[in-house]
Amino acid sequence: MRGNTLYIVVPCYNEEEVLPETARRLADKLRTLMRGGKIGPGSRVLFVNDGSKDRTWDVISRLHREDPLLCGADLSRNRGHQNALLAGLMTAKDRSDMAISMDADLQDDVDAVDAMVDKYLAGADIVYGVRSSRKTDTFFKRTTAEAFYRMMDLLGAETVFNHADYRLMSRRALEGLAQFKEVNLFLRGIVPMIGYPTDTVEYERGERFAGESKYPLKKMLSFALEGVTSLSVKPLRMITGLGFLVFFVSLVMIGYNVVRWATGNTVTGWASLACSVWLIGGLILLSLGVIGEYVGKLYLESKGRPRFLIREVLDGREGADGD
Repeated sequence: MRGNTLYIVVPCYNEEEVLPETARRLADKLRTLMRGGKIGPGSRVLFVNDGSKDRTWDVISRLHREDPLLCGADLSRNRGHQNALLAGLMTAKDRSDMAISMDADLQDDVDAVDAMVDKYLAGADIVYGVRSSRKTDTFFKRTTAEAFYRMMDLLGAETVFNHADYRLMSRRALEGLAQFKEVNLFLRGIVPMIGYPTDTVEYERGERFAGESKYPLKKMLSFALEGVTSLSVKPLRMITGLGFLVFFVSLVMIGYNVVRWATGNTVTGWASLACSVWLIGGLILLSLGVIGEYVGKLYLESKGRPRFLIREVLDGREGADGD
């Protein structure tokens, strides 16, 4: 029979407003599952403080003192959502049999945890929380989100449609994740690479309980770029294809101009010349930018710097200092 100790990992950045309610709901969920015999008494909620500028860590510390089911990990500095999530999962790896990652804003349906645990106990190593609809999103948010998933698939990055970072992973899956050493993390694309039996649970995503969204449009675009360049070299191949296309067009234009010159019909075409120069110049700059993204990632990966450093873990157990 599979072990049933569950850790719920919750990355937090400036979440002091929502944390008390999040902690209450998650602690209630753990106790309900414990009474039902689905999870073991060693199960915990692990809040990961990602270098918050408000009182998030103070709130986590107070919640831990009041309720032993609520634990915390404090990163040495802000490392971004994906690294904070990884830090929590790696902390939970040696303490649990399964870990569920979710955001602190209570938009992910807490009741979906029951179905995830059931599918884990039935044999799944990874259970993805998938949104059943986007009725609560604005038209702009819905359109851009769906375009994001389609763009990722088009550019060769394998992701699960309408899945963010709400998922369950078994210890075996977490050990597999630990073998991926890249600094530039995009967990939505890395987790499907692990393999092992997977399943999905559909849920309705609610409104944010309190506070402000940590993903404005600018950050979402940066996140999408990070995902594509971390998982696929297809943009580089598209540049190669574009280069062949421009070269072919240039040969056609050379032939056309030679014929015009031979027939005495040469006409100075300043407009077409200017457009061509601007077009080729823009394509060159765009291509250099894409190549630069990949070169920059190679530079960061070559340094081998730690992806996170944990300053303190509040659960009464020894934890790793970094990874």
